[in-house]
Amino acid sequence: MKFWLALTRLIDALNERVGRAAYWLVLLTVLISGVNAVMRYGFGLSSNAWLELQWYLFGAMFLLAAGYTLKHNGHVRIDVLHGRLSKRAQAWIDILGGLVILLPLCILMAWLAWHGLADSFQHSEMSPDSGGLLRWPVRALIPLGFLLLGLQAVSETIKRIAYLRGAIELPEERPREDV
Repeated sequence: MKFWLALTRLIDALNERVGRAAYWLVLLTVLISGVNAVMRYGFGLSSNAWLELQWYLFGAMFLLAAGYTLKHNGHVRIDVLHGRLSKRAQAWIDILGGLVILLPLCILMAWLAWHGLADSFQHSEMSPDSGGLLRWPVRALIPLGFLLLGLQAVSETIKRIAYLRGAIELPEERPREDV
């Protein structure tokens, strides 16, 4: 069990770092949006590349922070039943949900997105808009984001199993309020 808990610490640290880096994408997106608006309305200058960059960064925020959000229990869940159950029952639900729904979904999405990424990269796919950007960088975010989310699903599942075996205590399941 020590090996598996060490693995969870590595996964948690990875998603913590990536999630914290994604915070900065918010600031970058706001700055780009502001400069783009000033250039467009103040000087009559605009570029589709700047608009697309905003979309790319917006997608990156969500995809790269998904694992971080799962780590901090920030994903929306229907808590009508879950919150009324014992911690052991909640752990079992989280294990089954992770193994039966979340992990297969992450694997499927990463696998499907990989083919689109490879094709986009191979053909140097560009946006059809005038002055648009390459598409493969944003397509790379999809398998990467689902990989990070899947790794965090593995980490959370291991932690629930360790809890059921009495190896660890789980923290209170409340989402962080500073996120």
